[in-house]
Amino acid sequence: MFFVRTASERDLEKVRALLAETWHATYDTFYGAEKVNELTAKWHSIEALRARLQRKHSEFVVADNGSELAGMGYAAMSESLEKTAVLHQLYVLPKHQRHGVGRDMFAELETCFPDAERMRVEVEPQNLHALAFYRAHGFVEVAKTSSCGDEQSGIPALILEKRLS
Repeated sequence: MFFVRTASERDLEKVRALLAETWHATYDTFYGAEKVNELTAKWHSIEALRARLQRKHSEFVVADNGSELAGMGYAAMSESLEKTAVLHQLYVLPKHQRHGVGRDMFAELETCFPDAERMRVEVEPQNLHALAFYRAHGFVEVAKTSSCGDEQSGIPALILEKRLS
C-alpha cells in the first residue's frame, strides 16, 4: 500500500528516476526517445525538482510504501491566473498505474489550495489515458497551447480546468 506524503530533499533522486522512466513509457511514441531525454534533462533535473520543492504556495507529494516511490505530483498557485492552482505534474510508474495511486495523489493535491477556485492542467492531446483520468476527475477542456511546460517547448497541449469547492 502506498501513502501520499509531502516530498523532501531525500526523495529527489528517486523522483528524477521515476519521471525519466514514466516519461519514456508515455512520450517516446509521441516525440521519440531523444526529445524525451532532452526534456527530462531540462525539466526533471535535481536542480529543477529542488526549485519546485522550495517554491512557496506549492505542494510536492510522493506515493511511498516505505521501500519505493510509485508516483509523484506537484501543483502550485498560478502567478498569473487569479485563484487558480496549476497541476504541473502527476506521474505514476507504469507498473503501478490503474491501482489508485494517481487518484490518491490528486485527491491530496486538490485540497492543498484553500484559496483556489479552480485547478488547471496541461495534457498532451495524444495521451488518451491522462485525458480520461482528468475528465473522470471533473476536468473539462478550456483552451489549447502550442508550447506546454515552457514557451519554447513546441509541444502542443490541451488545457483542462476543474472548479474546486
